[in-house]
Amino acid sequence: MSSAPHVSRISTDGLAWLASAGTYPRSTLALWEERLDAPLVLPCGSVFDVVSAPAVFGRRMLDRLWDEGPGSGPVAVFRGRMLLFAAPGTAQRLPSLLAWEEWGSQRTREVPPLLCHGTGDAVTAPAPHRADAPAASRWVVAPDTRHPWLPGPEVLLWAAVRAARAAVRISIFPPADQDANVYDVSRRR
Repeated sequence: MSSAPHVSRISTDGLAWLASAGTYPRSTLALWEERLDAPLVLPCGSVFDVVSAPAVFGRRMLDRLWDEGPGSGPVAVFRGRMLLFAAPGTAQRLPSLLAWEEWGSQRTREVPPLLCHGTGDAVTAPAPHRADAPAASRWVVAPDTRHPWLPGPEVLLWAAVRAARAAVRISIFPPADQDANVYDVSRRR
């Protein structure tokens, strides 16, 4: 059972923090005041980076961050992906850390790829305030301060590796022979 907070409404300070990522924060805030149900297109790289994972694997990472680690920064779900907001520079460093951990190797082939969004990228996040937000588009951990804590690449690597270990079953037995004849001996006479 996860102890991750479920804060789905962005505070005024959190909204100001998100808007500060853009070129025109006051214009962005004015637009959001008019259209609180509009998704947000946010540039990455200066205020935050975003690590995007398939929703189920991202949830496993989030659970590890809150149950066994330091917690997370803001987190959203949008169109089947979990968006973990991270410290600037994470998108540049995390891929090399994952490669060092042999992330794409045969051993971890069942682990999904993580998409890292940094300088020059933008992500679409759920609407700031939407009471009827669908489960596929919502804030799981909404920003609530002007300076939220953001995990860096090492923390997200730690969470990804632990989530992967939980997702991949390791067995000391070789895989079953798919062409073998299998007989039910439970009804033996």
